[in-house]
Amino acid sequence: MRVVLGVAGGIAAYKAASLLRLFTEAGHDVTVVPTAASLHFVGAATWSALSGKPVHTDVWSDITEVPHVRLGQSADLVVVAPATADLLARAATGQADDLLTNVLLTARCPVVMAPAMHTEMWEHPATQANVATLSERGVHIVPPASGRLTGKDTGPGRLPEPDELYAVCSRILAAHQGAPAPSVATTGAAEPAEGAEGVVDSLTGQRVLISAGGTREPLDPVRFLGNRSSGKQGYALAEVAAARGAAVTLVSTVALPVPEGVRVVSVETAEQMRRAMLEGFDDADVIVMAAAVADFRPADYAAHKIKKPADSEDAPELRLVRNPDILAELVRHRGDAAGPVIVGFAAETGDADAGVLDHARAKLARKGCDVLVVNEVGTDKTFGKDDNTVHLLLQGSSRVVDAGPAPKQVIAGAIWDLVETLL
Repeated sequence: MRVVLGVAGGIAAYKAASLLRLFTEAGHDVTVVPTAASLHFVGAATWSALSGKPVHTDVWSDITEVPHVRLGQSADLVVVAPATADLLARAATGQADDLLTNVLLTARCPVVMAPAMHTEMWEHPATQANVATLSERGVHIVPPASGRLTGKDTGPGRLPEPDELYAVCSRILAAHQGAPAPSVATTGAAEPAEGAEGVVDSLTGQRVLISAGGTREPLDPVRFLGNRSSGKQGYALAEVAAARGAAVTLVSTVALPVPEGVRVVSVETAEQMRRAMLEGFDDADVIVMAAAVADFRPADYAAHKIKKPADSEDAPELRLVRNPDILAELVRHRGDAAGPVIVGFAAETGDADAGVLDHARAKLARKGCDVLVVNEVGTDKTFGKDDNTVHLLLQGSSRVVDAGPAPKQVIAGAIWDLVETLL
């Protein structure tokens, strides 16, 4: 495969050298197109030595080969890592002031951009608007990870590790062989490039309903039964879906920063979540039950705080009743009629009887959803972490798609890549 690796002018440019090595060792033909600013971080000699090809930043070198047109036209994949705030802005507005932006304008293959910058720059409304514009046009945006940035700064804006980026690019290459994608230069509403089959992997026009967080079942005015779910994966799913153009409603039990353009319905208990999900069912094209719904709730609610007996060491006995199985009910509600794609989540541990995937396949069969996202949970695994590792199971298939370990935004992208094949 012919890959163009664009490198913009950020400190994370050094990671692109490892990404280049992963592509070349896999047998891909890679042409590196750095911006002039990026050469302050990694020089042209490094890119030439690693790729085996000359490196240019402007449209005037090798002019007889018309590189600003030919590179984009002939590529099977264009990936920009890192994509700085400046590069994102220039790409979103269709500028063509160096070789890389010319390549982006002429590309008719899948385009992947991995933003990397300081947190304030990433979160700025201008950058978020540029990311949303590019995503609407079919560009695959790999959200930045959270972690140590330049100097002492820490936060979202870190370029994902090269092996994570390579895994994303490999999935996209495998899914898009022979399927042309639109140029990032299209203005206005997303329109297919001439001869293309439409915007590839865009969620524009899709209505998505997602649940997130762990439900809380009140015992008395100050206590509840709950679980350790942070809701981060559900919010990452909402963020990536919105960035890809979907209209997203998030039914949430937690108070995390709301992704741009996402509507939030706040709930607390399993019954409240059930009602909200059923109310949103008819308007949804995709439903994702990422929430950790408590299996049981107290049979009785105490109107006043339960006191410790002063004259006894005994503890009160709690009687529990089952909560509704929201995922299974959503599948039953859909029935045999055409309806939304339904994605479930399963937090599993292996035991003496079976492994994680064995339990997950049995659950997929019971629930009847289209996709089951399997988290292996336990001490220091999944809950509350910024990274995740999941196994994706498809109904009626023995196929398993593994994603991670990677930031939860990258995991969300892998989940949406799979879901989009079902839409």
